[in-house]
Amino acid sequence: MSKTFSELGIYKELEARLAKLEITVPTAVQEKSIPFILHKKKDMVVLAKTGTGKTAAFGLPLLQKVNVDEAHVQVLILAPTRELGQQIYNNLMSYSGEKSTIAIASICGGTPVKPQIERLKENPQIVVATPGRLVDLMNRDAINLNNIKYFVLDEADEMISALKEEVDLIIKELPKKRRTLLFTATMPGTIKQLVQNYMSKHVVQIETDMDSVGHQGIDHQYVVVEPIEKLEVLMHFLNSKEGERGIIFCKTKAAVNKLGKNLAINKFSSGAIHGSLSQGIRDRIMGQFREGFVDILVATDLAARGIDVKEVSFVVNYHLPDTYETYVHRSGRTARAGANGLSLSVIQQEELEEIPEFEEDLGIKFKEYKKADAQSIEENNGLLWAKKIFKTKPNRTVSEDFKAKIKTIFHHLTKEELVDKILANYLAQNAPVKTEPKKHKKN
Repeated sequence: MSKTFSELGIYKELEARLAKLEITVPTAVQEKSIPFILHKKKDMVVLAKTGTGKTAAFGLPLLQKVNVDEAHVQVLILAPTRELGQQIYNNLMSYSGEKSTIAIASICGGTPVKPQIERLKENPQIVVATPGRLVDLMNRDAINLNNIKYFVLDEADEMISALKEEVDLIIKELPKKRRTLLFTATMPGTIKQLVQNYMSKHVVQIETDMDSVGHQGIDHQYVVVEPIEKLEVLMHFLNSKEGERGIIFCKTKAAVNKLGKNLAINKFSSGAIHGSLSQGIRDRIMGQFREGFVDILVATDLAARGIDVKEVSFVVNYHLPDTYETYVHRSGRTARAGANGLSLSVIQQEELEEIPEFEEDLGIKFKEYKKADAQSIEENNGLLWAKKIFKTKPNRTVSEDFKAKIKTIFHHLTKEELVDKILANYLAQNAPVKTEPKKHKKN
């Protein structure tokens, strides 16, 4: 039977605020991490899947550990992206409550630096930061890290793969007498090296439900396509999931832009994000996705960190990731909070041999997704064409005289007859080109 937060050592006042947020039953990672942080003094490595409540696992006990009488930074929380950093900051603010005397600051990239410098002058006790912006503020002598008592690395595997240089610079500035709490979904060699180099010899490792790192509740599938049919197969799949929300992962920013544009042209409810977009644009698109105004998000791996949307029913790997760790992070965007989800990889024939390797390393099983046949693809393209016509806004610059002449041509047709003729015209224009068989010359 699950324990209550108070049984884990959380103050009654804090537990009451959690209840108002409808957080009443601790998750597995919270049950194991909270008492350890509260009552032990050792460093900790937590191996836990995405979407398991890690922010509360370290955030709740650290809110209790902060000394409100000391006006300096006591807790430093590092996150790989501004989206995840802002999410952690918002959660901590919600946990602590409006009347809290604990000062929390967010110093993430993508927003003006001057207000952040002014905020640091107010001596917050907890700072949530992204590595790049923190290094910038360190170079400006705008932040003092000499009194850090707790250092949290969240999504450490993602951070160390993309931002290792900045993380190394930050750790070297921290006092040696501190506790380091590292949270990661996977344990690649770079994380093991970081643990060995920068954490105490007696570090404790905690694992939660990692027997199936592929995430319970996720249906892993793949579909083999020819390069020329990749987009059409994807759009057929997306049409079959109309009304559901999903994330499509691409390897590069250029691929995100191209796919995002194609989905927009075909009137899918979609948005695209990557690291080169301004923070304002990213926030707007992410907000639309979170609020349900956009159903499909196309993203690079790093830009998608910090997405915590419970209703994501599917994830598409439009490009198979380079590492098993990346696959874990991608698929972890779905099947959150006990729900089920689908992780579909769109691959080419030469990539098929990699599937058994993913299965063996991650301890998961893939099923083959039945690819739509040529007729289904053709019909789906027709539906997309019809939707484009339906969603086309009338051209108000057309003269009434010209419009009247067009209406005269069609005025005697019924609605059904007009649809039949427009559809026949579409099919005639989009009929596959038949090639004549080559004639062999006689010797």
